[in-house]
Amino acid sequence: MPRDATPNMSHWQERTDLAAAFRWTARLNMHEAVANHFSLAVNDAGTQFLINPNQVHFSRVKASDLLLLDANDPQALDRPDAPDPTAWGLHGAVHRRCPHARCVMHAHSMFATVLASLADSRLPPIDQNTATFYNRVVIDEAFGGLAFEDEGERCAAMLADPTRSVMIMGNHGVLVLGDSVGDAFNRLYYFERAAETYIRALQTGQPLRLIPHEIAQKTADELADYPGQAEAHLKAIRDILDHDSSDYAT
Repeated sequence: MPRDATPNMSHWQERTDLAAAFRWTARLNMHEAVANHFSLAVNDAGTQFLINPNQVHFSRVKASDLLLLDANDPQALDRPDAPDPTAWGLHGAVHRRCPHARCVMHAHSMFATVLASLADSRLPPIDQNTATFYNRVVIDEAFGGLAFEDEGERCAAMLADPTRSVMIMGNHGVLVLGDSVGDAFNRLYYFERAAETYIRALQTGQPLRLIPHEIAQKTADELADYPGQAEAHLKAIRDILDHDSSDYAT
């Protein structure tokens, strides 16, 4: 099927972008097989959203597979194609509570999860990537088990501040918010890179060279406004998948 050939299905551009993010997350080995979830709001209120179907491997997700849910639908888990209950609990709560969170990506990527497992889960600014997230992270230190509805509501309540676009879910993983699929995936990718740099620096046992507060803040602000990077990143991913004749956009 040609790129962006639209079947009789709503939100096709959004579907293909999100499917590409699933496929690339699998290629980078940042996935958790048939677990973890990405979602994308498709209405102005942010309450209607696309999300991956229950128990489908990230490397197999297609645009046409994605579920369209309403965060205010009390019968969502009763539908024949019901989402994973933890996907509903976490993503449904975020899309109800946080209209600024257009795209929500939750992963157990290796280095972000290592960071989330430390007694001190702060990410200090030691290079450009770690400085990207300076004063832009929420650390949840009250892990309450699987993200069913109560746990999802608790987590979502911590994300009201639009300037905090990453949650380090203590003892769990990472959750990132974005304005679009490209914005959220770019953030997820660079947070994992930043966490890897920090964890590997710790492994040396040598003292860390911290970037001063003013420079770390300046760097974070500059990268937040860097023009076109997220969009270019997602376009490059889609171009590679298309070149490889991937069926993500079907």
